[in-house]
Amino acid sequence: MSSHVSGSPTVLSVIIPIFNEEANIPTLYKRLRGVIDPMGLSCEYVFINDGSRDRSLELIRGLAAQHDDVRYVNFSRNFGQQMAVTAGLDLCVGQAVVIIDADLQDPPELIPQMYEKLRQGYEVVYAKRRSREGESAMKKLTSKLFYRTLANLTNVDIPVDTGDFRIMDRKVVEALKLMPEQNKYMRGQISWVGFRQTFVEFDRAERAGGQTAWTYRKMIRLALDAITSYSDVPLKVSTVAGFFVSAIAFVMMIYTFYSRFFRQSYQPGWASLMVSILFLGGVQLIAIGIIGEYLARVSADVRRRPLYLIDDTNIVLEDTRPQRQPGVPA
Repeated sequence: MSSHVSGSPTVLSVIIPIFNEEANIPTLYKRLRGVIDPMGLSCEYVFINDGSRDRSLELIRGLAAQHDDVRYVNFSRNFGQQMAVTAGLDLCVGQAVVIIDADLQDPPELIPQMYEKLRQGYEVVYAKRRSREGESAMKKLTSKLFYRTLANLTNVDIPVDTGDFRIMDRKVVEALKLMPEQNKYMRGQISWVGFRQTFVEFDRAERAGGQTAWTYRKMIRLALDAITSYSDVPLKVSTVAGFFVSAIAFVMMIYTFYSRFFRQSYQPGWASLMVSILFLGGVQLIAIGIIGEYLARVSADVRRRPLYLIDDTNIVLEDTRPQRQPGVPA
């Protein structure tokens, strides 16, 4: 990866995925500069526009025209927040890398504290939420259940009550770039690579402006990606359920023969037959659906399509890089 910063090497890269964040971009950049400039570090700000339909791209280009440390990448369409973060990791050059959302729920003021932890010898420092302001009780409940369920299902220690807000050493970034699967769950990948990790706690604020892009549909999709990427428990559950249902069916068959030939009280019943058929059919469909989710992910990786496509960027890359092209699986 070529450096696109002249002079001293870039110490810190800040990756900011953007989707319809025109209400927050100016304030976010001002707050970032307000906490990073006093740190005296050479820094670049990498905005990834993930198919925004508002003035986000216009605002980012305006910042890039005014400030030499602002980079931007404009996707050809919306590829999703996880792919936006992936592009930022592919294209940034800092020795330390921060991932932060643009909604200002994750306070930039934590970055100096997180960077100090990095200097103490940790390779990953993530922000852990003590509380979540401005979110519905249902969203808090589903989020809590998801993180704890995922922690129990996987053999990877994925921290609970955390988002993507974190700082990482360059060696962690290089490790993540070796993992080009299509259905990404970045938090799981960062936990999987290991290294020394710690956290800082904070109280998450209410969204500063605009509407969240995280609909329940997208959150369910992310949950499926997380579970199928880091756990085979659903496959094991479907197998156990198959044996359990088969055992019940075997017992019912013995009881049916006993009633028919010994008690002479056998009464053929349409209701019991239909219940049995529907029950067995439901279990089979669930098992097939779980297997299908895993096969779909294998199929996506086999096709080897680019993870994302760039329409426009002010980042200049060398053609002689030994690494994979951004967004293209190795």
